[in-house]
Amino acid sequence: MSSLQKKIQSLAKTYSTEFIDIRHHLHAHPELSYQEFETSRFVQNKLSEFGIPYTVMAQTGVVGLIKGKNPGKKVIALRADMDALPITEQNEVPYKSKNEGVMHACGHDVHTTCLLGAAKILQELKDEWEGTVKLIFQPGEERNPGGASILIKEGVLENPAPQAIYGLHVHPQLEIGKLSFRGGQVMASADEIYITIKGKGGHAAAPHLTADTILIASHLIVSLQQIISRNRNPLSPSVLSICSIQGGHTTNVIPSEVKLMGTFRALDEEWRFKAHDLIRKQATELVHSMGAEIDLHIDVGYPAVYNNEKLNSIARSLAEQFMGKENVETTEVRMGAEDFGYYTRHIPGCFYRLGVMNVAKGITSGVHTPTFNIDENAIETGMGMMAWLGGATEF
Repeated sequence: MSSLQKKIQSLAKTYSTEFIDIRHHLHAHPELSYQEFETSRFVQNKLSEFGIPYTVMAQTGVVGLIKGKNPGKKVIALRADMDALPITEQNEVPYKSKNEGVMHACGHDVHTTCLLGAAKILQELKDEWEGTVKLIFQPGEERNPGGASILIKEGVLENPAPQAIYGLHVHPQLEIGKLSFRGGQVMASADEIYITIKGKGGHAAAPHLTADTILIASHLIVSLQQIISRNRNPLSPSVLSICSIQGGHTTNVIPSEVKLMGTFRALDEEWRFKAHDLIRKQATELVHSMGAEIDLHIDVGYPAVYNNEKLNSIARSLAEQFMGKENVETTEVRMGAEDFGYYTRHIPGCFYRLGVMNVAKGITSGVHTPTFNIDENAIETGMGMMAWLGGATEF
């Protein structure tokens, strides 16, 4: 075990209580995407307290810089997202959300806490490691166009330019004390589909005098599934889900308009955009053939997350040193999406998972649920591992 590893582990343990308190504060004061003004100020104040210079980007984003020995040797970026979700919390805990209808149900309070903890450790040990660490506290991960895309446009990957970027995410199905990694494609792209079907409405007893928008919508929903089952390579996962249908208000009136909303997910970027064309063509021709008009918009969202194989291998090896090989697992491929994928299009990235589940304590709820919570012993692991990756990564 290296001297740096020992010191990081010792400081993570020493500061764990302090940063659990920080997590409680962040959890109790969640803010929605692109509205993280108080969270941003809190992060800025903490970085100032730690003696770390920073700049503000994308209105609420905060980017700090820590220089170790020989700061030009390498630049490693560490990223955490800060926004919360429009969910009403059901946990009865002292740090329950004070902002009604808003909750840190995806663990971004944990991510921000871990990066702040890593920042304090790396700043304290800056004479013990080489290179520069760029701290990226990012807004708007939960909402298009994704805060990562905005930060990149504003130059977050420049001056200095990182050679690699790491991001962590809580994993409520992974036991406390464990981490997981995966090289290659690890998360899907995510695009939003909005469809409006318009036709002549009328009395339900005289459907021959109408364009039955409800029936047309029903055919369209079923038809769209064939794009996945009949056109996609079956070895490449993809999902198309229509999640909302709105139309009609009574039992005897065929409405003149029906709205559909859904999501399309893919791991292959070439198939992703081919599917967009197929969705447009099939939807338009089907609706027209049944006597109605269609407005269709595909809001192109986050790209797939691709973990650089070499960087993932480096990170996994460092994790095994830090945690023990028995506590490092392989992340499953997920059809969920993350705007971390924007970073991995530009520089080598590694997006890994932090175990937060504790069955004995009843901490098992998934993300994006009103009862999501973590075993807070994960804070020590999360902040220590981020600091270790920032200081110890060598190419």
